Amino acid sequence: MRWVENMRLYRVAAFLLALLGFGISFIGNADSREAVRFGGYQAGTIVVKTSERRLYLVLGDGKALRYPVGVGKAGKKWAGQTYIDGKHRNPAWAPPREVKRDNPNLPDVIPGGSPRNPMGVAALTLSGGEYAIHGTNVPSSIGGFVSYGCIRMFNQDVADLYNRVSVGTPVIVTR
Repeated sequence: MRWVENMRLYRVAAFLLALLGFGISFIGNADSREAVRFGGYQAGTIVVKTSERRLYLVLGDGKALRYPVGVGKAGKKWAGQTYIDGKHRNPAWAPPREVKRDNPNLPDVIPGGSPRNPMGVAALTLSGGEYAIHGTNVPSSIGGFVSYGCIRMFNQDVADLYNRVSVGTPVIVTR
């Protein structure tokens, strides 16, 4: 009888641990991409809502994939329309003049794949400037007003987006 009671306790404990593990996994996914209702834009368009710190890849039929992002800090925010003009895996990073001016000790180039490289695993460069949608080596910055104007994503999210879009994809950034 004692053995049966112990087995029941073990089963209950295993069930609770499995449930807790599922809960942690589920909560972790809430911090990354998710499918949401979203309309008003053409399928295939990337929409960045700076005030929400969210990037939407419009799927059509009133749906989009929503990703959390880090965006431009005070004085570095921008809005407008552009398009992806390049796709790069493990890109090297050369600090723009303004970043270099504010941080003169930065090297002129940080190689791709380096843990010090702020571009992460992939970058989608944007036409008309020095901005990109890219990964990050500082995942805690996602959700904040943190960059010099680039759109930062979790590395797993920028890798997912990289595989879903092509050069020429329209990008709309709103405040």
